[in-house]
Amino acid sequence: MGKAGNALKTALETYGISQTQLAKTLGIGRSNVYRWVNGVRDPNSETLVLIVKALSELNPEAASLFKRLYMDESPLQD
Repeated sequence: MGKAGNALKTALETYGISQTQLAKTLGIGRSNVYRWVNGVRDPNSETLVLIVKALSELNPEAASLFKRLYMDESPLQD
């Protein structure tokens, strides 16, 4: 699984955000989110920015966790 997929899966599970919720916020089909979370496909750099924005709308802490995990920072750092 790709780095973005792992980070996204952890953020969604940690904060109880469903793939469907994220997909709706992004305005895309849930199957795209499924592919990222399950490592079938990695989001491109533009999509990563949109994922952070969508997560921020749903739960700012989830967005922060996603960014930290994706950037290999300790979850305890800001």
